[in-house]
Amino acid sequence: MALDELKSAVPDFAKDLKLNLGSVIGNSDLPQQQLWGTVLACAIASRSPKVLRELEPEAKANLSAEAYTAAKSAAAVMAMNNVFYRTRHLLSDPEYGTLRAGLRMNVIGNPGVEKVDFELWSLAVSAINGCGQCLDSHEQVLRKAGVDRETIQEAVKIASVIQAVGVTLDAEAVLAEQ
Repeated sequence: MALDELKSAVPDFAKDLKLNLGSVIGNSDLPQQQLWGTVLACAIASRSPKVLRELEPEAKANLSAEAYTAAKSAAAVMAMNNVFYRTRHLLSDPEYGTLRAGLRMNVIGNPGVEKVDFELWSLAVSAINGCGQCLDSHEQVLRKAGVDRETIQEAVKIASVIQAVGVTLDAEAVLAEQ
């Protein structure tokens, strides 16, 4: 199992990450599609080759072809949107907020899976990328669709642990090269 491989790669000083990785993925209450779509989108967003290599095969095995593609689409479109909307929010000139975005993001309207799943994956990626405006937007859509706060927090926990594992493993790989 790739999850076990990834956990075994986490160094002893980051034992909490190892335990949390097993917990947020192995003991998640999310339905399989929401869980593995979140895992895949976050593994991509983490930018960690090791994390993506280890988690992608299991995600692919647990997702339909449509969900697999949609999770990758969520990571891709949010990589763009998170930079754009975070920047627009951070600029002190409020006029940027009135300008038309002019960016294609058709996949959000037609992701090929349940809208709630895609929104959850987009929210998790936005947590990794640190876009407050996108987080608020996706959280509001999820809440209006009846998704409870615990489910939303579960996705954020998955995002935070995958990101932390990626940062830790990538740093260790660089330090091992010295």
